[in-house]
Amino acid sequence: MRTSKAAPFRVGDRVRGMSYVHPDRRRWEKPEPFEGVVVQVGSGYAGVDAEHSFVWTRLADHTERQSLICETELVQPAGAEEASR
Repeated sequence: MRTSKAAPFRVGDRVRGMSYVHPDRRRWEKPEPFEGVVVQVGSGYAGVDAEHSFVWTRLADHTERQSLICETELVQPAGAEEASR
């Protein structure tokens, strides 16, 4: 059950969105669309995500992308694929 507004995703959820690039790095890096599996929600440190809440997603090529939770959407909840079999 997803009752928390602060963490709408769980580890294992399939999500898609636009990668986050810090403004200082945008001369060299550009945000890019992605789809993958959530591996971490938030920083894990109290107060760090106060300004921006992040989610980390592992892609099919085993790289990871960071994105803002508000710019990321749920594609499939964790365990949904197994439940449909």
